[in-house]
Order: sequence, then C-alpha cells, then structure tokens
Amino acid sequence: MSLLDIILGSAESAFLEVGVFVGAVLLLFGYINYKKSGSFIAAIQRSKSWQPVIGALLGLTPGCGGAIFVMPLFFKKAVSFGTVVATLIATMGDSAFVIIASHPLQYIMISVISFIVAILTGYAVDRTSLGDRLLESYNRKKNSKESLKEKHAKYDHTKHHEIIHKMNVEDEGVISHIGHQEGDDIDISLHHNLKGHQELGTFSYHFTHKGSYFYWGFIFVGLILGIMLLAQQDVNTLFIPNLGLIIGTVGTLFSILMMLMGKKFLQDDTHEEAELKAMSLKETFIHNAQDTAFVVTWVFVGFLAYELLVLLLGGGNYLVGEQMIETALLATGVLSIIIGASVGLIPGCGPQIIFVALFTRGLVPFAALFANAVSQDGDALMPLLAIDRPSALWATIITTIPAILFGLAIYWLELNTVFGSIFHTSLEYLRGLL
Repeated sequence: MSLLDIILGSAESAFLEVGVFVGAVLLLFGYINYKKSGSFIAAIQRSKSWQPVIGALLGLTPGCGGAIFVMPLFFKKAVSFGTVVATLIATMGDSAFVIIASHPLQYIMISVISFIVAILTGYAVDRTSLGDRLLESYNRKKNSKESLKEKHAKYDHTKHHEIIHKMNVEDEGVISHIGHQEGDDIDISLHHNLKGHQELGTFSYHFTHKGSYFYWGFIFVGLILGIMLLAQQDVNTLFIPNLGLIIGTVGTLFSILMMLMGKKFLQDDTHEEAELKAMSLKETFIHNAQDTAFVVTWVFVGFLAYELLVLLLGGGNYLVGEQMIETALLATGVLSIIIGASVGLIPGCGPQIIFVALFTRGLVPFAALFANAVSQDGDALMPLLAIDRPSALWATIITTIPAILFGLAIYWLELNTVFGSIFHTSLEYLRGLL
C-alpha cells in the first residue's frame, strides 16, 4: 500500500463514511437552533432552580451553538456557575456529529450518562461559593462605563451593519446580541473586530459564501453514495469507475479549502457566528457548510494519522501494525482514560474530532471516549476564555474531575462480565429500535 493510496483512501472515507452524514445532521440541528435558540435562552434565564438541567440540555445539542450562548449569561448574573459547568460537561462540540454519523448507539449512551453527570455536578458546584467569588473578581476588573464608551467608539461597526443588511434583518442602528448588550465588556471581548466572519468582498468571503452552495451539492451526491456504502455496495464499481474515490477525494479537498478560507484551525464556531446563524436561516445554511468542512478536514487528519501509525508500527506491513495496536490497547486501557480526559482540556473542537475519529477506527475504548466527551468543552470554552480566564480555568478543572472518575468507573464496569453483557444487550436493543 503506497502513501498515495493511504491519503486517497483516508480522504474517501472521511467524506463518504462520516462527512456526508455530518452535513445532513448539521442541517437538521442548524435549523432547530435557528428556530429555538432564543426561546432556550429565555427559558434558562427564567428558571433559576432548573438552570443546570436546562444548561445540560443545551449542552447536549450537537455542536457548540447552544453552549456558547450560555457562557456570557454567567457574567450578567443571569445563570449560575453550576449551570456553566453543567453545560460544558454535557457538550461534545462538533465531535458529537462524528459519533452520531458513525456510532449513533454509543452517542445515545454517552448523552444519557453525561446528562446525568452534568446535572449532578452543576448542582454540586452551586452549593459552593465558587461562582460568587469568580463574579466578584470579574466585577473588580471590569471597565468603567466611561472607559467602555471610549473603547467602543474606536471600533468600526459598519461591517456588522453591512452583514445584517445583507441578511435582510431589520436594523435600526442597534445591533442585537444574545446574552449581552452592544458596547458592554462582553461585547468588547467577544465581537470586536468582528471575529468569526470574513471581511466582506474578499476572496475568502466569496469562496465560503458562494462556494457553500456547491459544497452542499457535493454533500448531497456523497450522501447517496454513503448510504450505498452502508448497504454494502461498492460505489467504485458503478457506471462511473472509481466514483466513490473521486467524490470522496474532491469532497475532502473542497472541505480543506473551505476551512482554510474560513480561517479556522482549532476553533470552529464563535459567539459571533452563533448569533449570525440565530438571526438568519441563510447564514445558518452558509456557516453549517463551513462547520461540515471543518469536521471533514479533522476527520481526514484523524483517519490519515491512524493509517500512517498502523503502517509505521508494522514496518510497512498493515496487518502486523493492526495487531500491535490491539496489543497496546489491552495494555494501556486505564491510561487511555487519562489521555482522553487530557485531550479534552485542549480548547476548540479540532483535537476532539481527531480523538473521536480514532475511536471509529477502534483505537480508543468506549470509556476513554466518554472521558473525552465529558472533559472537552469544544468551542464553548472560547467565550469564557475571552471574558474571564480564571472562570474558564475553574470550569475546565471541574469538568475534568468527573470525566476521569466516571471514565474509570465505566472502564471497570466494561471489564465486568455482568455489565458487559448488559452493555451489549442494550446496544442490540437500541439497534432494534433504530
């Protein structure tokens, strides 16, 4: 197997086996977020006693949009710090789309367990004074009203107004935000200078916005081929030779270009983009194409890394490399939980997508995947980092603790024959329902 074969095979698999299904799921949840984001945020602000529960529900929403909106609310005293923690524990960021597309049953199990863990941890945090202390510290560092007004006046707001105008959203000189107001400390931290959106009129802007329509066309064709692959059909022996390889490779290359033009690397979604998507279905359609491209690119990197690792370990012999990986997995089961939780500490969705991609290749056990899912905060941590780093640090520490503890517990239970039997029986039952 040559290096070119490995690269092309990884590209085909990333797009047809995962990417096209991610795109379909993203469209569905993108539309739900567009319709329901505002009502969710209003509900969480009204329901003080149920905030950690609602926060966990928002976190369970695939992607980072729902979780991103919760972060600024803490600094406006609209939600508790326990709610922030519950939201971050429940969220799996963009890696959720990869699990849904490849292992939907495992996704359901992770979601149920992490939802319970998120609620318990959230209420536990709210019984401490940590949130009050973080708010006191944040308020001492806030800018005065005069300083804020002076800072805000220096920024160019015409770009944001132009985007809103292009979206055909009514704009009477007041920029609408979710979870904060124009010109406050949070606005300065999150939005200036218009983070999360390309400069209007630039080549990258036209490529991502106009190119999104062509990209969805590739997704549609690829989805048909992806479904055929699930039906055990060889899509490379159809009426067009190597059709699957062609569509998969071009689709992955298109995805990489979309991600680069969108100027994304570790982070995919921003508060800026989440707001724009909540304001316009067209922006949802455009940015979801970029979200899909981001996921496909990182899945491709994960698949390629796995294939190269197998080949390297086997000294060029693929079967020997696979056997060595299986042996290593048996010897490093507990360590994989620590590794999964540690990868979750990295802000952004890119590394998390790679970790999940390795799970789809059998390189990561379920317990490690769960530890990563609980520990990681996806792009939702970015607003917290931008507004107040001590709050982000505490949130990261707290979410990592249950990730390791419950990850180890699940690993121990997986080794127990009784639980193992229940686990596999549950999977079979869910498979029957689906």
